[in-house]
Amino acid sequence: MASSGNFMTLNPLKYKASSYTTSDISHGNLRIDEKTGNAAQFNVGFVLGDGKFYWELYIADRGGSSQAGVCVGHADTNNYTSGGAIIGNTFESQKLLATSSSGNSSVSSYGADFVATDIIGVAMDFTNSTMEFFKNNSSQGSFSFSGANDGTTYYPYVYCNHGLLYMNTGQDSSFIGQKTSGSANATDDNGFGNFYYAPPSGFLAVCSANLPTSDDIDPAQTNNNIGEKQCATLLYTGTGSSNAVTGLGFKPDLVIIKNRTGTQGTKVTDSSRGVTKVLQTAQANGEETDSNGLTAFGTDGFTVGSDAGYNGSTNNIVAHCWRANGGTTASNSDGDITSTVQANTKAGFSIVEFTGINSATTATVGHGLGKAPTFIIHKSLNASAWHLVRGVPGMPVSYVRDLNPNGSPTDVSGNGGALVAPTNTVFNINNTTGIGGGGYTYVAYCWAPIEGYSKFGTYTGNGNADGPFVYTGFRPQIVLFMGYNYGTENFIFDNKRNTSNVVTTYVRWGRSSAEGSHTHCDFLSNGFKIRNSGGDYNGSGTLIIYAAWGDVPFKYNNTF
Repeated sequence: MASSGNFMTLNPLKYKASSYTTSDISHGNLRIDEKTGNAAQFNVGFVLGDGKFYWELYIADRGGSSQAGVCVGHADTNNYTSGGAIIGNTFESQKLLATSSSGNSSVSSYGADFVATDIIGVAMDFTNSTMEFFKNNSSQGSFSFSGANDGTTYYPYVYCNHGLLYMNTGQDSSFIGQKTSGSANATDDNGFGNFYYAPPSGFLAVCSANLPTSDDIDPAQTNNNIGEKQCATLLYTGTGSSNAVTGLGFKPDLVIIKNRTGTQGTKVTDSSRGVTKVLQTAQANGEETDSNGLTAFGTDGFTVGSDAGYNGSTNNIVAHCWRANGGTTASNSDGDITSTVQANTKAGFSIVEFTGINSATTATVGHGLGKAPTFIIHKSLNASAWHLVRGVPGMPVSYVRDLNPNGSPTDVSGNGGALVAPTNTVFNINNTTGIGGGGYTYVAYCWAPIEGYSKFGTYTGNGNADGPFVYTGFRPQIVLFMGYNYGTENFIFDNKRNTSNVVTTYVRWGRSSAEGSHTHCDFLSNGFKIRNSGGDYNGSGTLIIYAAWGDVPFKYNNTF
């Protein structure tokens, strides 16, 4: 039998009710002790379409009138009554169904009571949006739930008021020695897991071997398209003269360079616009030509000239690099406006050039990805306008946020019409300068999420040094954090400048200042954990945008 890898457990780094302490979640994070409290979250997230999964709970103690059960939600402060629960069960002849995607849950009759010594089978079908509970292998009936099919990550929770629960997600059918008999070594359809009762047909153990990972970047399927050959960070020391920088591992098509030592602005060059053509994220200027900037794209890096912002003598420089299509572009007529596109569909990245509109209307532009992008950076090439970010899940669709730290989230729907979410073929624009207006020429950097490699979204800060955990499905190598509100900064961290936790060293695309440092987050096998209460990245109730790219999919990491 092939290795199953690691199995799902509770995740104390994610959400747990404030009444829980470290000792209340124990035994390898597979036991929830008797406690007056609400929910504790598992360490794996799912999106709708991810498949069918099964695990088991053993009720050691009901504790009188206690409630216990399972729910699924997506808010960082979720529990079984509020904050985004979408499905669940109280184990008291009732089921929970959310009244909205972010509201309270309603209760209705369902199945039989679960009592002490019962084993509860949990079958969650994220493909067909159904859930089914089993009492000692007897189905209590399937019911449907609804959720946003927009890439939102949903997390399983266990909640427990005065109860005592043991979990088996495939590790141990004895529930840590609580049971001694059952279906000996019952496995899922892939031969993984050790369950007390056999999982329903088609339902899999939640183990790393069963986690969804795009074949396009899966190390078991490809050597050339893995995460670290799609994007990477390159550190080098400036020479003050022509400098061929190597060691990247691939030919880049988008290079974002910051002098860590100096106060020059961040330099953006791509292979569609060509060498020496630069955009500066800390300025509203249009495209400029710098003959001493980035002068060549190489097979293993790039060459820079004498400009101090790229290559200041003895200065420490960082370059964040992405691969598109080797500089080869194609005409795209999917939208109302014909665009020039350089696309890497395997990694979900494209560079899109187009001429904007000059009237109070909307229009569509083809992006070439074959999948809807959820993180887009726009920039006008011949007008003074900031780089504008849009399309991120959790961010209002018609709003944009610029990279200037003193900018504000802006509703641009008045400039010719409301924006809509990008589709698998196009994004739309209106007459907003910076998005696609004024008849100017534009470049748009578009990223679509790729399972096991990239993820884009938002989280809500809690104002606490024990900050939110965000599940990505991979170990991050580059993460951009950007406060949504006025005056909040953006910070870029990577796994080359900090090779171990805590991750502290940042540059800011929106400023010309040198590199800085503060306690920020941990990069983990399946996401990141905020470790600071600062308002720019974890203010209480503050919406934070993130864009994350990974090197190793969670499926292949050694910790779970």
